[in-house]
Amino acid sequence: MDYIFSAEQAKKAENIGALLPEWLAEIYARKWFKLFVPQDLGGLELGLLEALKVEEHLARMDGSLGWTVTLCAGAGWFVGFWEEGLRKEVFKDPKVCLAGSGFVGGKAESSPNGYEITGEWTYASGATHATHFTANCEIYEKGKPIISENGTPIVKAFLLKRAEVEILDSWKYMGMVATGSHAFSAKGLKVPRARCFEIVPDRVKLKNPIYRFPFLQFAEATLSANILGITQHLQSLINESFWYRHELKPFNQKQIEFFEEKAKKTTEQLDLFRSEFYSSVDQAESELSKSGFISESSLESLSRICRTMTQFCRESNASLYPFAGLHAADPNSELNRVWRDFYTVSQHSLLTFPF
Repeated sequence: MDYIFSAEQAKKAENIGALLPEWLAEIYARKWFKLFVPQDLGGLELGLLEALKVEEHLARMDGSLGWTVTLCAGAGWFVGFWEEGLRKEVFKDPKVCLAGSGFVGGKAESSPNGYEITGEWTYASGATHATHFTANCEIYEKGKPIISENGTPIVKAFLLKRAEVEILDSWKYMGMVATGSHAFSAKGLKVPRARCFEIVPDRVKLKNPIYRFPFLQFAEATLSANILGITQHLQSLINESFWYRHELKPFNQKQIEFFEEKAKKTTEQLDLFRSEFYSSVDQAESELSKSGFISESSLESLSRICRTMTQFCRESNASLYPFAGLHAADPNSELNRVWRDFYTVSQHSLLTFPF
């Protein structure tokens, strides 16, 4: 991968709270927002394993960069559930970018001509440059929620255009600042039925197996690739800081050996987790390609490695952080920015528990 995103650029992106124009130009040129979009619609049409390695690499360069590409490309994956007319309409724009929220924040009143949507949705990464938004809504008819057979409200997803929503300046967290993960809202918005879709296996419209990958494990894997990349970046910076401190005021031999052994064991364990992670993804994709489905044991294995690897990243980063010294607490340092990114992204509820 012959591209470089510098620490200076990352700091600038954080200061403005959005990806830089030159970053976006590179993303559009390389079609990273369309990792899973069919080639005949201008996308890369990658398999999950290949896409995860792109996302990990970008997250290692900068957390906000990797995360925004991952979440927007993930929203682009929904193209597999759209009708042909909608697919062609949306992806005729080479700079199309979908942002969205998993939060069920809206109500969609059904009518003969479509739906009327009102709601507010949180954490739409990439909102500052998105052309479209995906939004989950409870379905209503004549003012009452439609209830499923199991007694829960029916929820469907909708595709909204940028001009149809209001961006709410709400992303005020300590890290991942340049993701611009703002909330958005709509009120009394009328949309045609063609822009309503469901992310369920029997609603897939395209043949590529990637769209039949279960959404839970798809999401867990893409988030884990980012956590992995940011961890690699953070631990590399901690190592650099330790040796810089050593130059200023040398540690004794026992202290050096202690750090070196700890850092070595951490790197080796992280490499093992990474290998198992990609092996699990490969196994799942292989089964899906050959059989049309993924076994429960393989799905459980993939979920487990995503969660245990994330837990190890949390523990090992916390364990190594003190060796970086006070420099790590300087909010203007690259190390501190990456630390803040990690401890923001690792709060994602999907991977909170190790089981």
